[in-house]
Amino acid sequence: MIERKVIQEMVGDYDLSAAKIGVVGSHSALDTCDGAVEEGLRTLAVCQNGRDSPYSRYFKAFRDANGGIVRGMVDEVMLLPKFNDIMKQENMKRLQDDSVLFVPNRSFTSYVSMDAVENDFMVPLVGSRNLLRSEDRGGPRDYYWLLDKAGLPAPRKITDPKDINSLSIIKLHHAKKKLERGFFTAASYQEYREKSEALIKQGVIERENLEGARMEEYVIGPVFNLDFFYSPLEKEGEKVELIGVDWRFESSLDGHVRIPAAQQLTLNEAQKVPEYTVCGHNSATLRESLLENAFELAEKYVAAAKEYFSPGIIGPFCLQTCVDKDLKFFIYDVAPRIGGGTNVHMNVGHAYGNSLWRKNMSTGRRLAMEVRRALEEKRVAEIVT
Repeated sequence: MIERKVIQEMVGDYDLSAAKIGVVGSHSALDTCDGAVEEGLRTLAVCQNGRDSPYSRYFKAFRDANGGIVRGMVDEVMLLPKFNDIMKQENMKRLQDDSVLFVPNRSFTSYVSMDAVENDFMVPLVGSRNLLRSEDRGGPRDYYWLLDKAGLPAPRKITDPKDINSLSIIKLHHAKKKLERGFFTAASYQEYREKSEALIKQGVIERENLEGARMEEYVIGPVFNLDFFYSPLEKEGEKVELIGVDWRFESSLDGHVRIPAAQQLTLNEAQKVPEYTVCGHNSATLRESLLENAFELAEKYVAAAKEYFSPGIIGPFCLQTCVDKDLKFFIYDVAPRIGGGTNVHMNVGHAYGNSLWRKNMSTGRRLAMEVRRALEEKRVAEIVT
C-alpha cells in the first residue's frame, strides 16, 4: 500500500490553485464532473478509445471568456488505448503535473488491478484507497467481514448449496461479460443444480467461479441504495450525511417481471433465467420512520471502517440494502466510494441532499464541495490517500 504521507507530500507539491478533479470516464463520471463544475472546479476524464464520445463530445464543457461554464461538464479528456494504460508512468506524470485529485469509481478498480491501485497508482485519491479492496467479495477482509465486525445486518450466508431450503441468491461473475453478474436464484439444491448446469451450458457462468460463489438467503422486499457522505472536515454539523437514495433497473430481470406469469412459463431455456446486469437507476425516498435506522447503519459502518481500515471512510459511500416485510434493513453490498446510481441525482440533486444543503446537491456535487472546502482551508491532505 502506498503510504498516505507520500500522497500527502505529493499534494504539497501541487499547484492547488489550478487543481482539477479527475475520474475514469465510466460508471458515475458524469455526476462527478457535473458536481465539480458546479463548485467551480475543472474536470478531466480518463477515457478508453472508442468509449469516449459521452465525455469528449456530448457532455464536453464549453466555457465563456471568464471561465464560466456554459454547457457540459468535461473540460478535458485523456484518451488512452485501454483504461489500464492510466498506470503508465507518463500518464500518471501528466495527472500529477495537472494537479489532478482523482476520484475512484468502480470502473477504475475494475479495469485497473487492485494491486496496482494500492501499490502503484501515484496520484492522490479523494477517498480511502485501502478500503477499495473490501468491495471484492471473497477476500479475507471483504465488506461482509467488515459488516460482521460492525454488527450490521446482512442476508444469511449459505456455505453449502445442499443447505438451500428457501429462496436464495447465488452471486458470481458473468462468464462472458467480465464486469457483470452471473447471479441466479434457487429455492432448493435440485433447482440450484438444474439452473447452474443450464447456465454453464449457455456460457453465462463458469464452473470454477460457481465453486467460490457467495450464496445467501434472498431478502424479499424493495431495494434501496443509500448514498451517504462522510466529511472528515466538518466541525459543527453531523459528519454523516444522507445525500440520496436510488434503486436499479436490471436486465433482463426487469423484463421478466413485466411479463405476465403465463408468458413467463413459455420462455425457452435461454430466456428462463433472468440476468442481473445493471443498466440504469431511479430515485427514491424512505418513509421517515426508517431514516433513523438508515443513519444507524451508516454510523456503525463508518466507525468500523475507521477502526479496521484507518483513516476510514472519506467522502461518499453507498450501502445497498433490502427491506423485508418487518421493515428491517439488510445490507447486501457496499461501495466504499461514489456509488453507481448517483447520476440519477446530478444537477437536480435529491430530496435529502437538497434539503440538507438548501440547494441542488448530488453526491458528485457534495464531493466537489468537500474538495473546494479543503482547498480553501488548506486541508487537502485530510481528504486524500
